[in-house]
Formats: sequence, structure tokens, C-alpha cells
Amino acid sequence: MTEANQKQLGKTLWNIADQLRGAMDADDFRDYMLSFLFLRYLSDNYEKAAKKELGKEYPSDEAVAQEVSRLALHNEKNAPAKSRRLGKKKAT
Repeated sequence: MTEANQKQLGKTLWNIADQLRGAMDADDFRDYMLSFLFLRYLSDNYEKAAKKELGKEYPSDEAVAQEVSRLALHNEKNAPAKSRRLGKKKAT
């Protein structure tokens, strides 16, 4: 990436940040964004630490995908009964 492209990218990102911030004070927005960045940092480092600690016991991507599929199927089968209990119309 050329220096000109980097400068243009920087300007674009700042413009997006200003639009997202809206009427919020810049200091408040900074605190808000830093909180999200910190949570992302914790999330990334937690996963690394869990993989290191659990080693081979850490679930593989395939195992996670199978569990998600199992839970989705379970929820799909039980959704009509749950919606009746909640008094909601069945989705079409």
C-alpha cells in the first residue's frame, strides 16, 4: 500500500468514526470505543489461554460446528411449542 493510499484510508476511517460518533462528545466516544477494544483484547487472549491450558481437550472447530448444528436442530424442533407457550403466532 502506498503512502498516499494509507493517508486516504486514514481520512476515510476518521470520517467514518466521526459519523458513528454523531452528537456524542469525542471523549465519551473514545471511552466507549476503548471499552470495546479492551473486550476484544480479553476475548482474543482468553481463547489463546484456554487453548494453551486445555491443550488437546480444547474443542476443535468441527466439534463446535457439530454442537451448534445440534442445538439449532433442537431449537427448530421445539420452536412451535415454545411459541405457543408464549402466545405468539407461528412463523410462516
